[in-house]
Amino acid sequence: MTITELRKKRASVWETAKNFLNSQRQENGLLSAEDDATYSRMEKEITDLGAEIARLERQESIEAELSKPVNQPITGQPMRTGEQESTRPRATKAYREDFLNIIRGKAPIHNVLSTNPGSDGGYLVPEEFERQIITALEEENVFRKIAKVIKTEHDRKIPVAGEHSVAQWTDENGAYTESNPTFGQIELDAYKLTDLIRVSDELLQDSMFDIESYLSGEFARAFGVREEEAFCVGNGTKKPTGLFTANGGQVGVTATGTAAITADELISLIYSLKAPYRKNARFLLNDATVSHIRKLKDGNGVYLWQPSLVAGQPDKLLGYDLYTSAYVPTLAASAYTVAFGDFSYYWIADRQNRILKRLIELYATNGQVGFVASQRVDGKIILPEGIKLLQQHAA
Repeated sequence: MTITELRKKRASVWETAKNFLNSQRQENGLLSAEDDATYSRMEKEITDLGAEIARLERQESIEAELSKPVNQPITGQPMRTGEQESTRPRATKAYREDFLNIIRGKAPIHNVLSTNPGSDGGYLVPEEFERQIITALEEENVFRKIAKVIKTEHDRKIPVAGEHSVAQWTDENGAYTESNPTFGQIELDAYKLTDLIRVSDELLQDSMFDIESYLSGEFARAFGVREEEAFCVGNGTKKPTGLFTANGGQVGVTATGTAAITADELISLIYSLKAPYRKNARFLLNDATVSHIRKLKDGNGVYLWQPSLVAGQPDKLLGYDLYTSAYVPTLAASAYTVAFGDFSYYWIADRQNRILKRLIELYATNGQVGFVASQRVDGKIILPEGIKLLQQHAA
């Protein structure tokens, strides 16, 4: 099935599930045990179809990237010899060839890597290799799709206005009333994230094995998982500060239940966010929480959750885009379970470039070569009032 066909099928299953809910609810608004099991099967099909849609969209994205032409047509003046090497050394073919030779344990041909070692040892990855990592990170990490990502070469202090100035009505010839706006600073640090994998000598010597794609994909998956976990619930100690923590977004609504959310509470969450932030606002929550709110209706009897029929577009919750992450806390007492706001106020700071090291001797007796990739990154909410959280009631 195509993505469009899968989306239409999911929408059809959702309509069937809604009609089933409406027809089988008892007088108390609940389902019998048998009907609840039937609805759960329908809901699982909706979730499974959504997962397949997301998988195919990622596949399309990868194929589109791999289908891009390797060379670009010449549309301007020829570049002078040495100009490209001096301005973008990691983009050159010579750098990439030497880098891949080093990975496979061969001697470099052009000897261009010696002038580009990383600060922690190893070598900065070629630009093309790094783009592969970044692309895969975006596929694995929803935060990199919706947050603001910057690149910095040092710790960065972000000035944040605390209290604004206040205008006053003043009599003719009267004294002006002084305002005292306040300012604070939020510092974006750089926490080190690493991964080590081993590859057999036989695979490295096999020219048919695409070692570059394997390493970039494996490191990207591992980094993406750990990053997203930290961006959601990181405690800020040797890792980014998560949005769903006491130091993350502001609590907009406290639910009356410890493991349930009502339609009214979600509507209240939307309007707890100031109007200027609502223009670019989105929802972020766990799939398990989405499963819970699929049964909720607004005051007009319309279901809050609406499936997307357009490829590449997220589902909707109360008319706003809905994103999910496995690392958002699930329904539990005192947990922050739903975020709503403008996620451009959560900043991800990448420090310089990613570095790859080759460990030749450490696993030599096992007939393997180790590879270590590292990156430095931080994440913090810059303006807490820009993203509101729903917190479950305490036990």
